Amino acid sequence: MRPPLKLACLSIACLSLTCLSLSACTTSPASSPATVMSTTTILGDIAGSIARCAGGTATTLIPAGADPHDFAPSSKQLAAVADAPLVVANGLGLEAGLSDALAAAQSDGAQVLEVGPLLNPLPFAEHASELGQPVDDSQAVDDSQAVDDSQADAAAHGALDPHVWFDMNRMATAAELIGSALATKTGDDAYARCGAEEATAIRAGDARVRSILSSVPADKRVLVTDHDALGYFADEYGFTIAGAVVSSGATLAEPSSADLANLGDLIREKGVSAIFSNVSQPSALADAVAAEAGTEVVVVPLHIESIDEPGTPAGTYIGMMEENAKAIAGALGGTP
Repeated sequence: MRPPLKLACLSIACLSLTCLSLSACTTSPASSPATVMSTTTILGDIAGSIARCAGGTATTLIPAGADPHDFAPSSKQLAAVADAPLVVANGLGLEAGLSDALAAAQSDGAQVLEVGPLLNPLPFAEHASELGQPVDDSQAVDDSQAVDDSQADAAAHGALDPHVWFDMNRMATAAELIGSALATKTGDDAYARCGAEEATAIRAGDARVRSILSSVPADKRVLVTDHDALGYFADEYGFTIAGAVVSSGATLAEPSSADLANLGDLIREKGVSAIFSNVSQPSALADAVAAEAGTEVVVVPLHIESIDEPGTPAGTYIGMMEENAKAIAGALGGTP
């Protein structure tokens, strides 16, 4: 039976009000550009904490576990970069696949804050092995492809090491820079205050990392890595880089068979007990070097270029650094 006209109209009116209410409730910041966009998950965690603290929103372009060296954005992501009020990037050649997009965004008026060049970056040469690893093409091996890869990496990265996040004091400064940039962009000083709070939290995390690493014996503070990424870590926390499976700052270069054999000899000579690899990259080359060494060498995964998924122990920048410190300490005879 059809309801009375007045009741039907009342029902329609209530339904309309309900729809309007739901529409208002589901309107989210996602419909407009986030306050800040970061390229890497490491910067995204720091910038996101600052933005949320001050009431803003944040997004990250490169997903967790992806390699920033070769990440290529989709057309939708390119549009998001162009629309973002502030883009925070690492710079120093790390995001090679994003360089054109970032340059285009800047030319269209977007503000891009590259923090790496502002953090007193170190040259790659300072972290070259003192124990025999080749540091330039003139000392490299006969494999012409390996030389080509090394030259391509040098062109992409320049002379400066982009892996600045492995020094937590530098990243505390980065948090302050991001907070100040957001305060200037928005006119809200809360962002600067939140940047300072994040910097304080990072410095507290640095103290915990130092405490964990203090247990590693002096004669065991030697690192062999899958690629040249831990230079800042070694410089700041008192380690020596003995060599790298890929003698390059990127994951894209290919070592020659002579490189791998030389590194195996070095590991045997120095009694190295661990090779540290990137958890998000295949460890086949590191495994091959460990086998070549013919000693009890373990391959230990670290979070190198990305934090882990949210909610995991390494799902924040500070958590990532603490988990890496525990893994390094445990592998080198310390107390994790």
